Amino acid sequence: MIEIDDLTVQFGGVRGLSALTARLPEPVTGLVGPNGAGKTTLINVLSGFVRPTTGQVRIAGQDLKAIAIHKRAAFGIRRTFQNEQVVENLTAADNIAAVLDNVPTGGQPRAALIARALEFVGLSARRDALGRDLNAYQRRMLEIARATVGRPRLIMMDEPGAGLAQHESEHLRDVIRQIGGYCGAQVLLVDHDVDLISATCAATLVLDFGSAIAYGPTAGVLADPKVRAAYLGVLEDAT
Repeated sequence: MIEIDDLTVQFGGVRGLSALTARLPEPVTGLVGPNGAGKTTLINVLSGFVRPTTGQVRIAGQDLKAIAIHKRAAFGIRRTFQNEQVVENLTAADNIAAVLDNVPTGGQPRAALIARALEFVGLSARRDALGRDLNAYQRRMLEIARATVGRPRLIMMDEPGAGLAQHESEHLRDVIRQIGGYCGAQVLLVDHDVDLISATCAATLVLDFGSAIAYGPTAGVLADPKVRAAYLGVLEDAT
């Protein structure tokens, strides 16, 4: 569970987040909003890249301020990036092995964990392919595989559906929905693809100008006139 209390991030005279308070208990939660709404700032706070000006964030009851940035991956906070971070001169299997150098394995054999992660995302046949030889979709899935090993608690995904073909998007949806059952992690999903958010997220938090403007079951949130105006660019007719 993600618990956010009065979280404010100030960049000079600009507020990236403004007294944000939220409780996010769902296995998969959407995080949406227009550009500049504060989505990336919130992810950067959770990752440790940005220090909040005021406020508190807890993951699984643990105050993030007590966890050093370099220890957050081992604690279980993981992230995939819109511009994926696959190491091009390592094989798919070795990309995952590199993550296991810095996170707990629970006493399980590394080879078994790597094989399981590759199978989970559908890359078993590409385990020995170098990162540079994987296509964009395979690289995206490899990032997810790396995020799921080593007992993660929270996996944040930044635009994982960008640029995917329809059949690739359908597989991505299946993988995201299965993450909780597979490794127990909660997923925080940032994406502009309304169909992906609707298909995978039980609940969605909407930000605008650094503040929450809606949170709740995804279908209802995306139908909210405030959200349609801010996020979808749809203006409701006055009645």
